[in-house]
Amino acid sequence: MIGELISLFTSQSDLFINLTIEHLEISLIAIILSIIIGLGLGITVSEYPRNKWILTLVNIIYTIPSIALFGFLIPVVGVGDTNAIIALTVYGLLPMVRNTYTGIKTIDPGIIEAAEGMGSTDRQILFKIKLPLALPHIMSAIRNMSVMTIALAGIASFIGAGGLGVAIYRGITTNNIDLVLAGSILITMVALAFDYILLLVEKITKVGQSRKKFFGFIKNKKFIAVVIIAIVALGAYEVYDNYGHETIHVASKSYTEQYILGYMLEELIEHDTDYKVQLTNGISGGTSTIQGGMEKGEFDIYPEYTGVGWMSVLHENNIYSESMFPTLKKEFKEKYNERWLDTYGFQNTYAIAVPNSIAKKYNLKTISDLSAVSNQLTFGAESDYFSRADGYDNLTKTYGLNFKNTMDLDVSLKYDAVSQGKIDVVEVYTTDGRLYDSNLTILQDDKHFFPSYYCCSLVSEETIEKHPDLLPVLNKLNGKISTEEMRQMNYEVDVEKKDPKDVAHDFLVKKGLI
Repeated sequence: MIGELISLFTSQSDLFINLTIEHLEISLIAIILSIIIGLGLGITVSEYPRNKWILTLVNIIYTIPSIALFGFLIPVVGVGDTNAIIALTVYGLLPMVRNTYTGIKTIDPGIIEAAEGMGSTDRQILFKIKLPLALPHIMSAIRNMSVMTIALAGIASFIGAGGLGVAIYRGITTNNIDLVLAGSILITMVALAFDYILLLVEKITKVGQSRKKFFGFIKNKKFIAVVIIAIVALGAYEVYDNYGHETIHVASKSYTEQYILGYMLEELIEHDTDYKVQLTNGISGGTSTIQGGMEKGEFDIYPEYTGVGWMSVLHENNIYSESMFPTLKKEFKEKYNERWLDTYGFQNTYAIAVPNSIAKKYNLKTISDLSAVSNQLTFGAESDYFSRADGYDNLTKTYGLNFKNTMDLDVSLKYDAVSQGKIDVVEVYTTDGRLYDSNLTILQDDKHFFPSYYCCSLVSEETIEKHPDLLPVLNKLNGKISTEEMRQMNYEVDVEKKDPKDVAHDFLVKKGLI
């Protein structure tokens, strides 16, 4: 295991370095905002008791599950780093507000009275007496809040933010435990490094003479100048890094196939044009989240499936077939100003599968065969399948199924759940790489319930108008990927543990597209 991790860190060092930098950027911005806002609110609550409701409000917000808060912010600020920074800042407020309030309120009243007796103003008492004496409490809050923020930043990958959570989530969705461990180890190392540095600072603030030196240091003009120069330098680097390059924003969903397609689009565009691609891979929530981002202009392109667009975006109730493609294109153009390009060539539709042992035991060959035994079996699928028009409710109605239990689980965990005996019937994708060695029997869709799901690039018309030279580049993928080729690429990532970026690159080279 250790050897495999070292090999992973070595072979994908660029990925981990970039993700670590992104993680630090998101975390640091959130930490700084939490300190500034939390300190201000803590002072307000302690100096003006009538504002204690602020502390109560912060406590209530803190009880909201982190993933839910990320989700609540999507309609407001969309997906990505901004969403993550706001959510992490909100979570960092409680320790800052509470410790600032506690630190100030536990100061010996006699000290305050003496200062007042010597003629000190309220402002002087606050900044020269209260805050310095409360500093150990404040530093303790900063230390705890920073470690918590760095850890929570890993969850932000679920809403398309960067950072080391990307490695963890990608590892989960591609069944790569080494990638999960690598991301987790790096987050732990960053958190421990922050904790150690802040511990040293905290110790300084607890010693009288050292505390004076500390305050003198941070008030020093040279220190302030260094901080300003560092901020300006970081901003200048970002400007330089993007100078001369317009950015194309590409999004993908949170499973293997979409990772691969996202990397293909990224490499093709950057290879054939001067555009820089901002790839947001593995967005949780899939179509609903990404489509919302497309409508807000956060994304320009993403790989989508025709049947999904028909039912999940247009909310049509009838089953989609490719004869409806002209209507699909027309509706998207009129309602969302988006264009469907021609299909990549493969179809990834749904299928229902059972373990070989269960298929043999009950002589199951078609989905209709399940009706006689479904009340003895447990059905498993990802969460959105239970709310789709082509999902669980209509499937059970069409085939007269009545399962004993159901289980919601991540797309990457379905095969593990089957092998562990947690579920007996599972919804799968026909291009799943893990189907090769899953010991599953795919049941025939004898009533033709599942619609057509050909994969295409869905592009904003505004993006095409601004960058018409993108079209010939994107069209290079048209008809180039067969269903068997897509399944093979998924297999290489899910089973052979290859990097989806490498798999995408190798395919483009093999097809002569780059």
